Amino acid sequence: MKQTAADLRPQTHARRSSEVAALHRQDDDAQLGQYIPLHYHGQMLADDRRMAPFHEAIDKLVPLGSHVVELGGGTGVMSFFASKRARKVTTVERLPHVAAAARRLLTANGASSKVTIVEADARNFVPDEPADVVICEMLHTALLREKQLEVLQSFKVRHEARFGRAVPLIIPEATMLGVQPVFQPYEFHGYYAPVPFFFEAGVPGASTVEMGAPKIYSVIEYTKDLPDTFLVDGVLTADRAGTINALRFITKNLVGIFPLEQRSADWQMPYMSLPLPQPLEVQAGDDIHVRFQYDAGASIEALQSSMHATLAGA
Repeated sequence: MKQTAADLRPQTHARRSSEVAALHRQDDDAQLGQYIPLHYHGQMLADDRRMAPFHEAIDKLVPLGSHVVELGGGTGVMSFFASKRARKVTTVERLPHVAAAARRLLTANGASSKVTIVEADARNFVPDEPADVVICEMLHTALLREKQLEVLQSFKVRHEARFGRAVPLIIPEATMLGVQPVFQPYEFHGYYAPVPFFFEAGVPGASTVEMGAPKIYSVIEYTKDLPDTFLVDGVLTADRAGTINALRFITKNLVGIFPLEQRSADWQMPYMSLPLPQPLEVQAGDDIHVRFQYDAGASIEALQSSMHATLAGA
């Protein structure tokens, strides 16, 4: 009997770090996390697939006269959007040179009177008054590498302890994580190299063949308790005969949810395809038992090293 999509969701577990081989361990400071230097921010600012949903969500959801806290402010663009509606914006940025750039840019854009830049680790930060809205964009495909969940969980706990109230709204509001079996060509001018690939969502990439439908393995609502580990042990189904040699990870951020319009402002992040340890030959209708585990914010290598896929019943 085939399992449902719900079977692919993370199992309940104690809050602990997954075991990672020494080869795949990385120092937190080597990850992107809160350490994105300024030379990366140009591409982020120019990416309308990212910018447009945040701009719309902030414009529609930030209450007039509110206090907004942005965790990981970067160049300050999200705080700039928020300043048009908020009474006060507190922006936390860890890197001094990025914080300095944000101050300069916010002044140039006429928002410095409303936005205060604080140089601090967002995981330890508590504002001087309750936040009505928190903005946090430390997002990466599959919620790897960056510290979105760790930072938000820490901030929510500290905020409630100090002010006796939860944060009413967090932007983005939710993230959906999915996984899909694919065939990914790995031969390049006669050189075989099964390595991670990123492709823009919805754009065909390097002859990738979708071998089965994607299934959701986690839905994260940011105002609720946040997981620190994803453990997936379930079944995907092949829709066609051929070879499955990779798993594609799909990440959709619901940046703002608009119930009256019955829609959301979404940012679908680049697809990430990771090669399996061994390719599988399948027929249409075959079930594939898939297992992987990783900590939120962990390295891509940590996830890849945990991946296993076999024909169900084999």
